[in-house]
Amino acid sequence: MASANVVTVTEANFEAEVLKSNVPVLIDFWAVWCGPCRAIAPLVDQLADDYVGKAKIAKVDVDSNQRLANQFGIQSIPTLMVFKDGKPVEQILGGRPKAALAALLDKHK
Repeated sequence: MASANVVTVTEANFEAEVLKSNVPVLIDFWAVWCGPCRAIAPLVDQLADDYVGKAKIAKVDVDSNQRLANQFGIQSIPTLMVFKDGKPVEQILGGRPKAALAALLDKHK
């Protein structure tokens, strides 16, 4: 089951949820039809629960938010990006183990 702590980010709320966030934000750029995206979804949900108050975990559906995907040069999915102080600071292509994603977030706390 999806975590209630994962924020769905769209073009409409991107500035408020990501650029103005006072904690680091990990964005999972994904799509419904993407098998590897579905494979890492439980890890993303677990991170959202683990990092409540320390980081924000968000998902952007690239099909519904093509402008955001283009703006950040998303060529393949899943792509995970960490934003800190309103700027992208790190990017990972493809699935990774939960520990690797946690280490990525911890580096930017």
